[in-house]
Amino acid sequence: MKFNAFFIGFCLAISFSSFAGEKTLIKIGVQAYGTADWELAALQDDPQTKSADFIIKKQPLANAEAGKIALQSGAVDMIVSDWIWVSSLRSSGEDFTFYPYSGTSGALVVPEDSPIHSIKDLQGKRLGIAGGELDKNWLLLQALAKQEQMDLNAAVEKVFGAPPLINEQIKQNRVDAVLNYWHFAARLEAQGYRQIIDGRGILKGLGIKENVPSLGYVFKESWANNHKQALDNFFKASKQAKNRLCTSDSAWQKIIPLTRVDDLPTQTRLRQRYCEGNIEQWGKQEQQAAERIYTILHTLSNRQLTGNSEHLQPGTFWSAH
Repeated sequence: MKFNAFFIGFCLAISFSSFAGEKTLIKIGVQAYGTADWELAALQDDPQTKSADFIIKKQPLANAEAGKIALQSGAVDMIVSDWIWVSSLRSSGEDFTFYPYSGTSGALVVPEDSPIHSIKDLQGKRLGIAGGELDKNWLLLQALAKQEQMDLNAAVEKVFGAPPLINEQIKQNRVDAVLNYWHFAARLEAQGYRQIIDGRGILKGLGIKENVPSLGYVFKESWANNHKQALDNFFKASKQAKNRLCTSDSAWQKIIPLTRVDDLPTQTRLRQRYCEGNIEQWGKQEQQAAERIYTILHTLSNRQLTGNSEHLQPGTFWSAH
């Protein structure tokens, strides 16, 4: 009797072990306190995740460049990055691919009482720009100004810097306007600063009406093809987690410590801007719009951002089918 009980218990343990072994481990490189960290925290808080066919292991990253190195070295399976980078990698023979994560990008922000109300008003002003000369928001803003016969690159005094530094520049009145990444722009807005235009508004001005993701999950196509079902389920769960953060106050309250923000106005604005980045539609039209954006960036950056390829590389956007 004891032997039978032991044997049954042993078989159950083997069975459970086999089942657990079937789960796909997804190692995701995540910048501490970044929005991907919010989403994964919400996903892992969902009881249904325990029965999913994947297991998430978060790998902390110091910054975006560290993420790219970790992905290319195989230290992680996935990071959040942009499709321009993916296309440039594919043009050199790599097999990385992209799945949409967020459509929120940067914004042009000024003090509430600023005389600046349009891009033309930037003439002769000091403009703080997050990143460098090849920042996508900066290149696209130049393209929009060009439509109004304005050479923005020559028209403003440029101050480049890291996003937190750029915010400090405008708070200390060292610049007249800032073009910053969305979460830094949101922090300024919560403090009374005024948005002139955001990334989506810039694209609309350039005739691109589709909601094209600015960021997405990036991973090896060969790896993805070996884990299609688990990956598809992860993307669905990730989408559901984002929706919960946008519709459930209790879910949002749980991840507030990850925002590193104490005041309610900033928390509220961060949530608003984060939720505006939801990708509701991702198909042929959006991918064709991405090709048009690519062409603009390829030309304006003189190939420095995109690489030599005139077009987005086939396979840049992942499809499980």
